[in-house]
Amino acid sequence: MQHDISHILTDLIGDPTLLHHVRFASCHSPAPALALQVDFPRLEIVLEGVVEDCAAPALQQYDILYVPAGGWNFPRWQQPATTLSILFGKQQLGFSILQWDGVAHRNLAKQHVARRGPRIGSFLLQTLHEMQMQPQEQQTARLIVASLLSHCTDLLGSQIQTASRSQALFDAIRTHIDEYYALPLTRESVAQAFYISPNYLSHLFQKTGAVGFNEYLTHARLEHARQLLKGYDLKVKEVAHACGFVDSNYFCRLFRKNTERSPSEYRRQYHSQLTGKTVTPE
Repeated sequence: MQHDISHILTDLIGDPTLLHHVRFASCHSPAPALALQVDFPRLEIVLEGVVEDCAAPALQQYDILYVPAGGWNFPRWQQPATTLSILFGKQQLGFSILQWDGVAHRNLAKQHVARRGPRIGSFLLQTLHEMQMQPQEQQTARLIVASLLSHCTDLLGSQIQTASRSQALFDAIRTHIDEYYALPLTRESVAQAFYISPNYLSHLFQKTGAVGFNEYLTHARLEHARQLLKGYDLKVKEVAHACGFVDSNYFCRLFRKNTERSPSEYRRQYHSQLTGKTVTPE
C-alpha cells in the first residue's frame, strides 16, 4: 500500500464507506504499565490487518480509536497490521504510520504540520470527546472523524503550498544573486528588491538553502572569479572588482581559503592542465 499520508487521508475522506466503527478509549481507569498515554488527543486508524487493544474491542481494518487527552491505549500486535496515528498537539499535528510485520515494528512515514488558522480542529475534537457518552451514535461519530481528517488534509495541503511558495521565492533570489553578483549586494538591498524583510531573507536561506545569504553570495562571486581566471587574461585586481569584491586583498584571502590556492596559482594550474605541464606552487 502507499505510505503518503495526504493520499491516505484523501482516500478515507473520499469514500465514506471506508470508515467503520469509531471506538473510544477509556480515560478513567488507570493506565497499565507500558500503555501509550500522552496529554493530547489522538486518533488511531487501522489501515491493514487487525489490532487487539486493551482499551477497546479488537480494531478491524478502517476502525478508528479515539484516545482523549490523558487517556491511554495498549495495542497488542498478534498479527501483521498497519496503523495511522494522528496526534493533535497544541501547536502542531503529528502523523505516523506504523507497521507490525509479525516480527518487528517499522515506521513507514512520519510528518508534522503546524496548527494554523481557525480552531476548527479543536471544536471537532471537543465534539468527538462528548460523543464518548453516546458511543452508539456511530453515524455522527464517523461524520466528526471524517471532518477531522478533512481538516488535517487542509493543513497538510497548506503546508505544501507554503513550502512551494518559499522554494519559488528562494530560487528567484538565488537567480538574482547569480545575475547581479558584481553589484554591491547586501542582505538589506536584496530583501528590499523582493519586498521582504532582511530577517525573512536570512530565514529563507537557512531553511530552504541550508546556507546563509553571505555564504551563498560569496560562493557565487568566487565561482564567477574562477571562470574569469580560466578564460581571461585579467589582473587579479580586475577579476576581484568584476566579481563584486572591493578589496582585492580580501578577495585573495577568500579565494585561497576556498580553493587552497591563490588566484594566480589557480590560473597557472588550470592552464598547465590544458597543456600537460607541471606547475611548481608558489
